[in-house]
Amino acid sequence: MTKVQVDTRSSACPVAAIVVDCRGQTCPVPLVEVRKALRKAAPGDIIEVLGTHPASKKEIPMAVQALKAELLSVEGSDTDWTIRIRR
Repeated sequence: MTKVQVDTRSSACPVAAIVVDCRGQTCPVPLVEVRKALRKAAPGDIIEVLGTHPASKKEIPMAVQALKAELLSVEGSDTDWTIRIRR
């Protein structure tokens, strides 16, 4: 897996159009919800995914790449994380 590093210190960080709150959910729920959000999103929309499941933190970025979306950032610990995606 390719490591993505994004500088989030910039105040130009775009606001999420869709927030997917998967905290407390385990596989496959977070990944299914991200796919649903990507289908709903318009090109250029930002999707913010909040989660707590360690495996999903690794699986979602791989799925984003396979779905030809743009991974903007992966932040937080394995048990409390935020992933930002641009469709």
